[in-house]
Amino acid sequence: MEALLEPQSRRANLLLHCGAHAVDRVIIGSTPTPEPTVTWTPLPHMALIDEVEQVLTNNGLSIVNQAHSLTHDGLRYFGLMEIQNGVIHRDYAWVLGLRNSHDKTFPAGIVAGANVFICDNLSFSGEIKIARKHTRFILRDLPFLTERAIGRLMERWHHQDERISAYKGKNLSDSSAHDLIIRSTDVRACTPRQIPAILKEWRNPRHEEFQARTLWTLFNSFTEVLKGNLNELPKRTEALHGLLDTYVGLPQFSQN
Repeated sequence: MEALLEPQSRRANLLLHCGAHAVDRVIIGSTPTPEPTVTWTPLPHMALIDEVEQVLTNNGLSIVNQAHSLTHDGLRYFGLMEIQNGVIHRDYAWVLGLRNSHDKTFPAGIVAGANVFICDNLSFSGEIKIARKHTRFILRDLPFLTERAIGRLMERWHHQDERISAYKGKNLSDSSAHDLIIRSTDVRACTPRQIPAILKEWRNPRHEEFQARTLWTLFNSFTEVLKGNLNELPKRTEALHGLLDTYVGLPQFSQN
């Protein structure tokens, strides 16, 4: 597989991550929004998407590819947007994860992520809530809330660039890798049942680019095994980043 996929191929990969319920914007726009109550005003999925796109554009960021999904009869939305900031990363891209619910399962939020081209692995770091709950003034306040959230997201993306560079530059012995894999279960970056598969990826990487014995190779051994479950992936990879960042000496990124 080429180290750099064509945009159309990457879009297909984002759709695969979104799963069997991937839909286009027309369907999202026609999805009904529940009636508000005295204490709760649901945010239309399309209103959130439009506002995020506008703020990204205002901040000089381009959306290269995007994919959207609906589950639970349209009550829950999750989207992925591949972002271009003018700097070309040969082997990975910035990704924005976006979610919203109409059944009060979770508030509207965004999360910084990366998509590694050669293996189509996704990782995320630190969700930023656009609103803790959908209040009666959510539509009025949405532009300000989104602008603030995207600003914090850009900080996380730049931190992510530093992180990936540090991972690539950190050589790793088998014994250190084995220790980190065991410790990853303590922070719930993976389950004990996933350890054999992660070890297999570390010892015999399926992608030639990960033959080097570095922390970046180990990280992608994890994400190769973890991919496929977008509900679990953000919290798993965030926990993994916390473990590996400490190992490589990176400061912990504030969640506030």
